[in-house]
Amino acid sequence: MSPATALDELLAPLRAQPERSAILLDLDGTLAPIVRDPDTASVPELTRRAVQDLTERYALVGCITGRQASDARRIVGIGTIPYAGLHGAELLVRGAPKAVLDPEVERWGARVAAAADAVDEDALRAAGVRREDKGPIVALHWRGADDEAAAVELAETIGHDALAAGLAIHRGRRVIELRPPVPIGKDGAVRRLLARLDIGCALYLGDDRTDVDGFTALRALVSDGRLERAVCLGVTSDETPPELVSAADAMVDGPLGVRRLLTALAL
Repeated sequence: MSPATALDELLAPLRAQPERSAILLDLDGTLAPIVRDPDTASVPELTRRAVQDLTERYALVGCITGRQASDARRIVGIGTIPYAGLHGAELLVRGAPKAVLDPEVERWGARVAAAADAVDEDALRAAGVRREDKGPIVALHWRGADDEAAAVELAETIGHDALAAGLAIHRGRRVIELRPPVPIGKDGAVRRLLARLDIGCALYLGDDRTDVDGFTALRALVSDGRLERAVCLGVTSDETPPELVSAADAMVDGPLGVRRLLTALAL
């Protein structure tokens, strides 16, 4: 069986019952190509149109991202879908002016910022580390650093000190996040978005380790009898983590492959 045929078979249940199907989408590396500076990320217009078309056909289309939900809505440019931001720590429902942040996460925000403030901007800049403040989460990026080893060393040192201060850290692709020491994961976002909806089949599409949590949540809902079918698709890149490949039902070839898949689902 060819990869295309296998993918068609995986998607068949969604196409058969779009009124009882959900499509959950990661943002960076999935809808939007990965770029050196996250502030410059954008969703191509043809991809945006494909997502918009899906909203007219499927019961739920939602975005689950490590970005703040309001930032994700700005980048995607569609206000009629829900956004779960900060890996599920906040939820911006359709048309709402503001996201709702988990209070337990929010109360740690000052301590997370203090841990990041231990190294000033000049030192970060010299090492090629870029700080991204996302409310109660601070991300330290080194994509494109001239001396990647030095950038990693500094980011890891900051992460080690954050752990010693009682915080949590999460490692992604050329990024370390300083986080509150409370459960945060895309699995929770999946459950919140699907709660109280009559959904029979759900698709999750993502490109990084955090997206494996989304896969896990969908499969657990199937095991619990709350979902009939889960489709878990990974998105390939030059940095595809092996955990994603192992956990995915199939892989899609980058953001361009994602666009083609979404366009096909809308037909």
